[in-house]
Amino acid sequence: MAQGLHLSQRLTQSLILAPQLQQSLALLQAPTLELKALVEQELQQNPVLEEVSLQEQENTEKEQDLDKANSADLAEPPADLTFDPAAEKGASDPVDDFQAEFERLVQLDQEWRDHFAQTNLPIRASAEEEEKRQFMFDSLVQGTSLQEMLLEQVRESSLPEDLWTVAEMLIGNIDDYGYLKASMEELTLSTGVTEAKILEVLNTIQTFDPSGVGARDLRECLMLQLERLGRQNTLEYKIVRDFMEALGKRRIPEIARGTGVEVDEVQDALEEIAKLEPRPGRAYLPDNDQYILPEVFVHRQGDEFVVSTNNEHMPHLRISNTYKDLMSQGENSSEVRNYIREKIRAGKFLIKSLQQRQQTILNIAREIVNRQRDFMEKGVSHLKPLTMIQVAEVVGVHETTVSRAVSGKYMQTPQGIFEMKYFFTAGIQTASGDGLSNTSVKDMIEDIFSNEDGSKPLSDQEVVRMLKEKGIVIARRTVAKYRTELNILPSNLRKVY
Repeated sequence: MAQGLHLSQRLTQSLILAPQLQQSLALLQAPTLELKALVEQELQQNPVLEEVSLQEQENTEKEQDLDKANSADLAEPPADLTFDPAAEKGASDPVDDFQAEFERLVQLDQEWRDHFAQTNLPIRASAEEEEKRQFMFDSLVQGTSLQEMLLEQVRESSLPEDLWTVAEMLIGNIDDYGYLKASMEELTLSTGVTEAKILEVLNTIQTFDPSGVGARDLRECLMLQLERLGRQNTLEYKIVRDFMEALGKRRIPEIARGTGVEVDEVQDALEEIAKLEPRPGRAYLPDNDQYILPEVFVHRQGDEFVVSTNNEHMPHLRISNTYKDLMSQGENSSEVRNYIREKIRAGKFLIKSLQQRQQTILNIAREIVNRQRDFMEKGVSHLKPLTMIQVAEVVGVHETTVSRAVSGKYMQTPQGIFEMKYFFTAGIQTASGDGLSNTSVKDMIEDIFSNEDGSKPLSDQEVVRMLKEKGIVIARRTVAKYRTELNILPSNLRKVY
């Protein structure tokens, strides 16, 4: 067969998500803060949508107190919005179905209002509370990065200006934790500057704040901090300088023999070393400021737990009356009417998707609370095993929908604020036949280790025996795995002499 470019047709089948379905899944998965950004973007793209203001929402709440007769009247389109499609078009043209769509739109808007009215929380906070919240957010300032802080100190230092370029190069190689990651050989080859010049600038940077910044390893970092405190002649400085490996493995008797002091003195010195900061740049990490906005609230009323969604920050949208009026005007061209009709349909789908999102999250949250009632009453130790499949079967959705609905969402409970995924955990069978979540087992293991005798730390096998006495059968390797996840050292490294 001759080589070359050819055109050919091929018929295949593939699974492709429709754009509306993709939008619906994105709204379901997005937390409240991201949801507001998505809705804001849609408001800019769809001119027929508008967000209801706080004053209008308060007026809507008052309107909902009217009798059902008035509500029925509101469900009918106003007289000035009606029009005769047959009179506008020829007798042979199809009749415009916008009137029926408009009636469904009015009904959908009323359902959306009823959904907010049925929740236990107000749609928006009062004007005074909103003003206080906005003042708080306006008062927040953007944090300064570690690199920006160091560059500012370079300009204020006594370092000659001809070495500022070298200082900027070194600061660029300092990671977020404050350590210099490049070696002297790499810096010399990449810049052409002599090692003596680089060391001169590095020594200056190591005098900057935070203390210990610019160190090349943990040993140098701790020594810099002790030197800044004027403790070069102390036992802790000698331990860090000469016995760093033994310190990392907590070989206290070996350190005591090497330094010629008693074990108690070494123990006191280690307590002082523990007060130093192993990661000087930690305070400048961008992840330090995390704001959590609960999607679901759980509060107790009598013997029951009431679940409600957070509608205070939920965007409340409606179709603009201006475009409804444009649709009722017979002099508009078919292109204008088709454009407005498509935008209205897209807006209706968005409003319906937002309503469905809230209802799905609420249904899932109610089932979680129903299955985790003991947790709500007694705490983490009573968390039960729960899978997404179990919740999906009750709610009537697919387990992937549950996964998307709880992703990045938080629930405020009587025990505190927890990520909704926290309640989905594997379980361990107890001697009584009941299930116990591995999170509860971890909590028990952590409690056992926190109450142990420091001079006689418990081994993993001893923890297995203690759990077995409580009816929890678990393997030793599982205890070791959980201990590692809890950042608890092995028994030989936890021993206090």
